[in-house]
Amino acid sequence: MGENLLSPVLERAPDMKNCSTVLWIVLTWLCNATFADNAGRNIVFILVDDQRYDALSCMGHPFLKTPAADSLVEGGVRFANAFVTTSLCSPSRASILTGLYAHSHRVVDNQSGMPDDLRFFSQDLQDAGYETAFIGKWHMGYASDEPRKGWNHWVSFTGQGHYFPELPGGGKAQLNVDGRRVDQTEYITDELTKYAINWLQDRGSRGKPWMLYLSHKAIHHDFSPAPRHQGTYAKAEIKPFPTSKGTEWDALKPMWARNQRNSWHGAEHAFHGTQGQVDDIYRRYCESMLSVDESTQTIIDFLRETQQLNSTLIIYMGDNGHLWGEQGLIDKRTAYEASIRVPLIMHCPELIPPGTVVREMAANIDIAPTILQAAGIAAEKRFHGMSLLQLAQGGDVEGWRTELLYEYFWERWAPSTPTLHALLTPRWKYVRAYGLWDVSELYDLDSDPHELHNLFAEPDHHQRALQMDKRLFELLAETGGDSIPLHRGWSGNAKEERSSKQSAWADFPKSMRNSQD
Repeated sequence: MGENLLSPVLERAPDMKNCSTVLWIVLTWLCNATFADNAGRNIVFILVDDQRYDALSCMGHPFLKTPAADSLVEGGVRFANAFVTTSLCSPSRASILTGLYAHSHRVVDNQSGMPDDLRFFSQDLQDAGYETAFIGKWHMGYASDEPRKGWNHWVSFTGQGHYFPELPGGGKAQLNVDGRRVDQTEYITDELTKYAINWLQDRGSRGKPWMLYLSHKAIHHDFSPAPRHQGTYAKAEIKPFPTSKGTEWDALKPMWARNQRNSWHGAEHAFHGTQGQVDDIYRRYCESMLSVDESTQTIIDFLRETQQLNSTLIIYMGDNGHLWGEQGLIDKRTAYEASIRVPLIMHCPELIPPGTVVREMAANIDIAPTILQAAGIAAEKRFHGMSLLQLAQGGDVEGWRTELLYEYFWERWAPSTPTLHALLTPRWKYVRAYGLWDVSELYDLDSDPHELHNLFAEPDHHQRALQMDKRLFELLAETGGDSIPLHRGWSGNAKEERSSKQSAWADFPKSMRNSQD
């Protein structure tokens, strides 16, 4: 992390396709004239919880090693500008399954279940003759681990689940396996991987195409690595993360963002001190990634040994990013780059040229149409996203997006982050908080990749901010998002504590005291 990693500026730069890639594309299209030839292609989707875009050694991380994920990048395609449209577990996962923004699928927090009329891509796969398996964290309908529609095989748990089988108060953590509860027996990443391999081993004898959705609990709070990895990075140097705090630009930041620094989701009072110092938590976060990468290698090895690696489409993704001190914040939820950018990798030698980097904006809402096209299933108009396959193959897609919506809806449980809407473009980002008397945000990501200098109040950028605000509401209206979803209040305790030893409440922004159009 820090300054020695690839910056978003580099990721947003244009990319020239070399002659070998063009030749590969031509040969591929001669062999596979249409995407219909994908019918019956086997698919593995690996989802990692809270893995930010640069938590990969191939991205220049100073100490984290992820050889399995790196091999997928080397042999496939990396989407350099991949985003989630809501940076929170449940809403993002619902967008992956449905291809819809959160304002349409209505899973706007981590406690709500999914409306009964939503359709998952797994149902389309079943209708086309696929066998489907969901293994891991579901997390939509917090208290329920019951099998959901669209899956022939189901292994999951309630809520966030548990890293280790032994519960703090005694007893064993439980898994729901096809409607039957069984004891968890080992570290969760390892156990989910074994369930995945066991299911895959039975596919060859059944003669049907299959789709595996492996949804890891790791690397979510409370960031508990497998015992074999504990302490691996205990002495790793953590360089400071970029923040405007202490600079002349800090007064231009919204009050809510400055106040959040001294909160459950702030670097000054991280998790109210329950997890230790931020640097130590971050080290454990990286250590928890090691078992995930081992899991990925296990899946790759199985596919290679069964001669399915070249023909199977593997999609690897994070469900949202995670701040570790940027802006003086931790966690996700916000529209800052470290929160919304995720790794997105696709690997299938029969379809995708090796070592490809795609610069176009990709999103979690694109996964459902991508998987269906890979399976040879005609795309429906219900999706807000688009298939990534043609981009992955090195082709151009006429009319591909140059803007993306971001939305987050205020939670009573975590009140320091307000309802947010943002408009993202390859260069500019505009963010507005709803229901607060506070300043909006405008960033030039080419010159300010770490989002330190808020340009919203500067006269030279005033018209740009107004234009982006107008376009934001146009896109919300076009996708049915021009109203705020309201859900029943949560009765639990909110994370409202502040430390008396840290920052005081921020001053009201001076720019808001001047009249603006």
